[in-house]
Amino acid sequence: MMRRMSLAGFDESEITLEGVTRTVYRRGEGPGVIVMHEIPGITPPVAAFARRVADAGFTAVMPCLFGTAGQPASPLYIAGQLARACVSREFDVLASRRASPITDWLRALCRAVHAELGGPGVGVIGMCLTGNFALTLMVDPVVMAPVLSQPSLPFPVTPARRAALHLSDDDLAVVKRRAAEGTTVLGLRFTGDPLCPGERFARLRAELGDGFEGIEIDSSRGNRHGIGPTAHSVVTRDLVDQEGHPTRAALDRVLGFFRERLSPG
Repeated sequence: MMRRMSLAGFDESEITLEGVTRTVYRRGEGPGVIVMHEIPGITPPVAAFARRVADAGFTAVMPCLFGTAGQPASPLYIAGQLARACVSREFDVLASRRASPITDWLRALCRAVHAELGGPGVGVIGMCLTGNFALTLMVDPVVMAPVLSQPSLPFPVTPARRAALHLSDDDLAVVKRRAAEGTTVLGLRFTGDPLCPGERFARLRAELGDGFEGIEIDSSRGNRHGIGPTAHSVVTRDLVDQEGHPTRAALDRVLGFFRERLSPG
């Protein structure tokens, strides 16, 4: 069972959609941005990112999908939550051409947030296990600013899955149409990240053309910023919040992307 704990500075509520009730944390005012956390849950760096989104002029809406909100990451905690996700019926970690069932609930959340807050639409950002969910949510026209941060599903355990998008063929057709009509997809990854291989971004560029903006941060051996080979979480755990650092530039681009796509007028 998922435990709960309060997050400082966030309002907490229970939201029931599609017959499922989840705890949702919220902060800020303005157009809605759905923050889908990474493994192992809403860790302090994930909450800090959501605060940055709120401080930039948006309503950060962060559902708790697994783990204990506010608990710091540790190797044991990460392994435990990853194991739970792998056997959960809501997550299909190896599916190449279909999305995880939990995206139905997340799409309903996007619609509910937009109906309440209005504006041109909502933004969404997925991270790691939830990264590719942003593509599935983009099928709904209320999603105007989809961001994929180190999208890791399906797990790249075979050559075919390294380039797969965790998306059905029908949904991919909708995503391609929307991209052609002007809804850009933003993607972030470290070049040496084995969970988000380069083939995945190459596939996104091939499918979406100019509708995909990919930011790939050099994490190769001897890179000029000293980024380690295990770097994975671009805007959370591995963020270096210093001017001139590529992860800070990526964070600034994400916030700028939300402003471009969601600001009225």
